Amino acid sequence: MENLDLVVLRALRDWRQAGRRALLATVVRTWGSSPRPIGSIMALCEDGTVVGSVSGGCIEDDLIYRFTRAYSGEGAGREIPQGAPQLLKYGINADEAHRFGLPCGGTLQLLLEFDPQPEPLGELVKQLENGRLMQREVNLADGKVTLHAAEQPSELLLTDTTLLNNFGPEYRMLLIGAGQLTEYLATMALFNGFTVTVCDPREEYRGNWSVEGVTLTSEMPDDVVREFRADRRSAIIALTHDPKLDDLALLEALETEAFYVGAIGSRSNNNLRRERLIEYFDQTEESLARLRGPIGIYIGSKTPPEIAVSIMAEVLAVKNGVTLPRDMDVAAAKDSIGVPPNDTDLVCAI
Repeated sequence: MENLDLVVLRALRDWRQAGRRALLATVVRTWGSSPRPIGSIMALCEDGTVVGSVSGGCIEDDLIYRFTRAYSGEGAGREIPQGAPQLLKYGINADEAHRFGLPCGGTLQLLLEFDPQPEPLGELVKQLENGRLMQREVNLADGKVTLHAAEQPSELLLTDTTLLNNFGPEYRMLLIGAGQLTEYLATMALFNGFTVTVCDPREEYRGNWSVEGVTLTSEMPDDVVREFRADRRSAIIALTHDPKLDDLALLEALETEAFYVGAIGSRSNNNLRRERLIEYFDQTEESLARLRGPIGIYIGSKTPPEIAVSIMAEVLAVKNGVTLPRDMDVAAAKDSIGVPPNDTDLVCAI
């Protein structure tokens, strides 16, 4: 699955290049609970087609009703207006919050851009497809868009005169090993908006790979990690159980800004890995502090798909800045219920 923002912007570009009228809605402020975070976008075509989301669906329906003729028998004369961008607020009172499906106390504000210029949209899509991080600047007085290359991700900024919103590069995940567990984890990562690369120099594993939309490479993992150039939107996970493949790659990963670096294995295997890295590679407990293992959260998982759910949940928690309670930590949970440290399941994940 592609980056969701890119899907929205590509659809909007195509509509505008074809001469069709459209609007772009961006969540610019929220108060209380909100169904979608600040920076979320959706595009609405003049025929009522929607790509992307700013809520659970009710606000999208209201925008269709306000700005298109999509509702049969209603809305004669309704169309997407021309002119400067407009701010629109939902959920101001309890009745409206209920009507639009907002959580109790939730309010959100949208910026609506009418008929965005096709040329900047085409350039933005091109740069995102090339993996570049871009900042889109919107002049609120006339809707004019200016694009800037960005050095690092930043939060959306709305002032009295300008909207600044960053797009791309998408979150990336590098998985070392192309086994069955990797297939499940790669699939989940794709559906969560990650671009996924799988590295395995072992031909017998690569030959059975079946997940579409994943970059598959046969180079040595430590070389791939260096070429991957992981940033703060990257996760690197070793899944082979083979020290010859995992260890050097993990050492390279720890030198990057990747927000998540982890390796599969039981508590005993993870302890042995740490001892090995300290003894043979001059590492310390401090230098290995970012290395996660056993990876995942404790959900009693035993099968590859369950273990993939466990790992993906932890990756998303770290990505979203959520501190998990100690009783969800695999090692702590298993210690508390007396599971031996060298316990193994189908793939020795936790």
